[in-house]
Amino acid sequence: MTEARIPAVRLGEHGPQVGVQGLGCMGMSFAYGPTDAGQARAALERALELGVTLYDTADAYGEGDNERFLSPFFKAHRDEVVIATKFALSIPKDDPAKRIIRNDAPYIRQAVEASLKRLDVDAIDLYYMHRRDPDVPIEESVGTMAELVREGKVKHLGLSEVTADELRAAHAVHPIAAVQSEWSLFSRDIEAKVVPAARDLGVALVPYSPLGRGFLTGSFTHAEQELTADDFRRQQPRFTGANADSNAALLAPLRTIAAARDATPGQIALAWVQQRATIDTLPVVPIPGTRKPDRVAENVAATALILTAGELAQLEPIAAKVAGDRYADMAFTSAGRE
Repeated sequence: MTEARIPAVRLGEHGPQVGVQGLGCMGMSFAYGPTDAGQARAALERALELGVTLYDTADAYGEGDNERFLSPFFKAHRDEVVIATKFALSIPKDDPAKRIIRNDAPYIRQAVEASLKRLDVDAIDLYYMHRRDPDVPIEESVGTMAELVREGKVKHLGLSEVTADELRAAHAVHPIAAVQSEWSLFSRDIEAKVVPAARDLGVALVPYSPLGRGFLTGSFTHAEQELTADDFRRQQPRFTGANADSNAALLAPLRTIAAARDATPGQIALAWVQQRATIDTLPVVPIPGTRKPDRVAENVAATALILTAGELAQLEPIAAKVAGDRYADMAFTSAGRE
């Protein structure tokens, strides 16, 4: 497979142009156990060499530690990268399973100033509402976000884990460049309503966890048995107990196709997500997360893979057979409110 720079696509009708694959940076300093900072920084540089320009973080990742970690890289390559960060979600250190959501205007303004300071930039390229508080009208929240655009603190707006109706209401207030949601061979709930709405509105999809948080690569099978105590995946129902055994068995066709293609299972899983751009006729920029430069190269190579109709048919039944929800509490997801 080639290591040529990947092609670019625009996020939304007036959004930023980015490589067709981005990089999820959360795990470089948060959620997935111990990390090697040197390797993670090398992964950032390797991604940029290969044409990856969308880098995704959030203020919730380690209470801002992830933004601080990324800041030197962003400053060194400010004109080459598109910085995406998020507000609205906080995770208490003493209760990592808990989620606190805020969408009110004072909080949004407080959050953007804090992120700008940690990132040490003048403006955020793509600013997402991380999660929805249904008690705050989305028109009010996006209205405040639009003010940030007019003030020059933010360039483009995004939403994460919103329903189709929420997306339409938000887009009527201010153009939304991208919707971020989980989308993979294991998680396809957004295809029913969110994807069609995004296509109608000219909004891009940015799938997070396109590798099923590593499960689709075969890097682990039982979260409780194989991952460290501080690893977020131990809290996710589909990676624990009997669900993990059942779901591991679903990877057989992925391995079969990978072997026939001289590829890895992860590359096949990523190729499937990348190909949704053609299947669903809208921009799709997945953000697989990794902290290793060789994994970056492996992931980027998947952008050159085109799966056949027969291969797609083999993979089609997987999602319907997955055991367990993607979160212990689905109320914070679009699927929990559709």
